Amino acid sequence: MVAAATAASAAETVSGLALSFRGIFHEFRLDGKPLPVLAGIDLEITAGDFVALLGPSGCGKSTLLRLAAGLDIPASGVVLADGDAITGPDPARVLVFQDPTLFPWRSVRDNVAIGPQARGIVREAQARIDAAVDLVGLSDFAGAYPHQLSGGMAQRAALARALVNDPRLLLLDEPLGKLDSLTRLAMQDELLRLWQSAGYTALLVTHDVEEALLLANRVIVLSDRPAAIRADIAIDLPHPRRRDDAGIVRLRHDILSIMGYGA
Repeated sequence: MVAAATAASAAETVSGLALSFRGIFHEFRLDGKPLPVLAGIDLEITAGDFVALLGPSGCGKSTLLRLAAGLDIPASGVVLADGDAITGPDPARVLVFQDPTLFPWRSVRDNVAIGPQARGIVREAQARIDAAVDLVGLSDFAGAYPHQLSGGMAQRAALARALVNDPRLLLLDEPLGKLDSLTRLAMQDELLRLWQSAGYTALLVTHDVEEALLLANRVIVLSDRPAAIRADIAIDLPHPRRRDDAGIVRLRHDILSIMGYGA
């Protein structure tokens, strides 16, 4: 009953945007030669979805996030946000990296305020800044500096910096990859809570199959570079999910088999 109520609450507060990758081909130049990265990606993501991207290291997962953020433009094809072509960055689409990249000379609160400050609305956004710090559980550390924070707390601050902009799309590039195992488990719960309460669309890059299954309602498995979609798997299990749940164990085995680790 609790899981059903949580899901219903999340559905009622959906504010995410729909994301479309259509005929995406992309490449980089390496030593003057083309290096194909993405090979014909077609992917439709519904507003409010939590989608995880799995695939070999270097296959192009992070490139998809950069295209969705508007930091890169595809060599061919188009990326759409609510039906409009993405041609550059927008505060509604926020990318969170593996490293918190906090400014060491600014407090937690001042780091969170960077977005509103850059947009010239920092005075009007004071309450929103405090709310974002509180949302990630750092109110008691609002005046602390990055060197005074643990790894998990620094990543919480980076999330608050993203959430202060009220994003409709949160792009997560292995944000928990450098955390210790216990902190990572706590932050997985935190990401899930934030997604359920805010209703944004989330696109997560991870190498952890179990993490993808615990958080996402859909998992996309990519091939080696140049990446193509090998599998698109709906995770029709209620939150919160248990790691030892039979459905999770079965899906983990299936996905590892798709990725070539069945043995």
